Amino acid sequence: MVPHLTTALTGPLLELERQFLDNACDIEKWFRTQWQDHMPPFYGSTDLRNSGFKLAPVDLNLFPGGFNNLNDAFMPLCVQAAQAAIERICPDAGKLLLIPENHTRNQFYLQNVAKLVSILRLTGLDVRIGSLLPEIAEPTVLELTNGATLTLEPLRRRGGRVGLDNFEPCAVLLNNDLSAGVPDVLKGLDEQWLIPPLHAGWHSRRKSRHAAAYDRVARAFAEEIGIDPWRINPEFGVCGQINFQERTGEECLAAQVDSLLTRIRAKYKEYGVTDQPFVVVKADAGTYGMGVMTVKDASEVVGLNRRQRNKMAVVKEGLQVHEVIIQEGVHTFETVEDGVAEPVVYMMDHYVVGGFYRVHTERGRDENLNAPGMHFKPLAFETCCTLPDAAQGPDAPPNRFYAYGVVARLALLAASVEIEETAPVEEEVLAV
Repeated sequence: MVPHLTTALTGPLLELERQFLDNACDIEKWFRTQWQDHMPPFYGSTDLRNSGFKLAPVDLNLFPGGFNNLNDAFMPLCVQAAQAAIERICPDAGKLLLIPENHTRNQFYLQNVAKLVSILRLTGLDVRIGSLLPEIAEPTVLELTNGATLTLEPLRRRGGRVGLDNFEPCAVLLNNDLSAGVPDVLKGLDEQWLIPPLHAGWHSRRKSRHAAAYDRVARAFAEEIGIDPWRINPEFGVCGQINFQERTGEECLAAQVDSLLTRIRAKYKEYGVTDQPFVVVKADAGTYGMGVMTVKDASEVVGLNRRQRNKMAVVKEGLQVHEVIIQEGVHTFETVEDGVAEPVVYMMDHYVVGGFYRVHTERGRDENLNAPGMHFKPLAFETCCTLPDAAQGPDAPPNRFYAYGVVARLALLAASVEIEETAPVEEEVLAV
């Protein structure tokens, strides 16, 4: 099912898509030169928002957990891209160890792991799953509701390497975002590829650093094809000294919100946009849509009630929030089956391999959709995001999805820059 755009503001976006199509050769050449200078992450996913006048990424996940939501028709793309990534890391690889999240009761997540294992095995790798759970003391088989099974095995540390009983992998692939910190078993692995590198985990990663890297990437790209970078780039600010429970740092937050809203109003006026601008306040580290609130006026972040403070104070793994990013909100005008929708694009190496729509029937077009009650529509992208068709209009599915693929790859490139710039000296050699 192709999404329906309910906005009357398709004109400006169609014009943006037309510029992407008209400059497709230059765009692909630009990306090729960028990937010569920056090693792409092994995989990633990005949430996009399509407002009708702006198309921008609002989040980038380096430990994507929704491979089970991808359209099966794009499995060959996934396998090909995974093969390219493996060849880049260790071309003689025969064994790979996958370390997932500790969600042994989350069937959707486990199905994601099963799909990821299937993709990797089709590249010719011997793939096994090592668990960080202390209760996994021997191989444990999990039965999935879709008929698949997963075998979790206890990790074994041997010097500067980690593996399983009778299994010595060339590389270790994390599908665990390390929100709770780096477990001892993964520290000091100086004889193996660890991908993504440890510093890409949420124990140390910050969304604001990614936003800063994306800002530079978007500006360079926009100059290359002659567009206003704001059309693909959400403005942002940072407040690093806040405690929602103790109500400290509210003045900093309010000032940042007011400054950002002022800049957005100026851009709306420039483009004749009549919608009410908004910003999204997010925990600067973390995922799963936790620690997120939508704000339309600076006064809304002063004197939060107890429920609001509790919602913002803690994210995944019970981590306290003391740093927030204030990001320009991008309305979404896409709907799927009467639910507000946003595309989520998946990538492996530097290739787009598919995606899906995150849909929420109870949220508005200016709200966070990554929340309880959401569901997914496998894309439903009738074509992949890499094959534009100049014979069709800019809003034809392959061309709209090509625009999605371009912006998603910009976010991935920014993640590559971010990983390089934040790498500790001892990790630089093995950073992927």
